[in-house]
Amino acid sequence: MGMTKPQTISQFFKCFPDDETCLNHLFEVRFGQGFECPSCERSSNWYRIKAERAYSCQWCGHHLHPTVGTPFEKTRTPLQSWFYAIFLFTTTRNGVAAKELQRQLGVTYKTAWRMADLIRKHMADVDGETPIGGEGKEVEIDETLIGGVARTGKQGRNLSNKTVVLGMVERGGDVVTTVVPDVKRATLVPAIKAHVAEGSTVNTDHLHSYAKLGEEGYRHDRVNHNVGSYISDTGAHVQTIEGFWSQLKRSINGTHIHVSGKHLWKYAKEAEYRFNRRNRPEAMLPELLSTFRPLSAE
Repeated sequence: MGMTKPQTISQFFKCFPDDETCLNHLFEVRFGQGFECPSCERSSNWYRIKAERAYSCQWCGHHLHPTVGTPFEKTRTPLQSWFYAIFLFTTTRNGVAAKELQRQLGVTYKTAWRMADLIRKHMADVDGETPIGGEGKEVEIDETLIGGVARTGKQGRNLSNKTVVLGMVERGGDVVTTVVPDVKRATLVPAIKAHVAEGSTVNTDHLHSYAKLGEEGYRHDRVNHNVGSYISDTGAHVQTIEGFWSQLKRSINGTHIHVSGKHLWKYAKEAEYRFNRRNRPEAMLPELLSTFRPLSAE
C-alpha cells in the first residue's frame, strides 16, 4: 500500500489533509483506475463526481460509491473525522471513549457513540474468525466475568448482571473471544470446538465444564488454581489469557463508564484486534483503512 504509516497526529493530517484525499484513498484501495465497470463490464477511467461521494465510468456513466459497504456509508460526518477517529483507536492502548471522540471531533455524543460502535464492528470484521491452534500448538482457554453493577431484585436477591466471556489464545499467536450465556459444559465445549482446531494441546483450569476436552480431539492439560498453583508440573498455565483479561478490563474500567452485556462483545473484539497485532501496531491504521467487504457482499 502506498500510504506511509502515520504515527503522529501531524503525520496523520499530512497523509489525509481533507475529505477529498480520504475519498480518493478509499477509491484507490477498493477499485483503482482501470477497474472494470459493474454495469458495462469495460475497464474504465473513473471520473470524480463533485456533487456526491462518487466516481463515474468513462463509458456508460455508471456511478461507483467508495463508501458503500464501509463504516462510512450512511454518514454526514466528514470522512477525515472518521479516519482520524480510527487513527485514535489505533494509537491508544485502552481504546477511546465516545466522550473523547465528541470532544476531539466536535460531533454530538450520539454521533461519537455510533462512530465508535461502527469502528469496533469494523475491527471485528477485519480481525476475522479463523480458528487458532492445531497439531503441536498450545492453546490456553479461560472464561471471565465482565461488567455490570450488582443490583438487588424484588426478593432482596443479588442479581449480578455480569457477562461471561470465553477466551482462547494460541501461545505466541492470536486470541479469540466469544460472549457466552453461561459456563455450562454444553455451552463452552461447542464454542471451543468452533474456534480451536483439533489436535491442539489445550491448557485450562479445573472448571468442571472443561473436564472432558480430552475426549473432543484435544490433548488436555490442567492447572489447579484452587491449590494456589499457577503453573502445573507439566508446564500448563493460562497466564497469557489472564494477561489479556486484565488488559480488556483495564480498557473497559479505565475508558468507558459502563458497558452493557449487549455491547460487550464489540469491546472484547476491539481488545482482541489490538492483541493480535501487538507485534505490528503500525499496521493497524493502514489495514483498517484498506480492508472492506467486497461490494457484492452486504
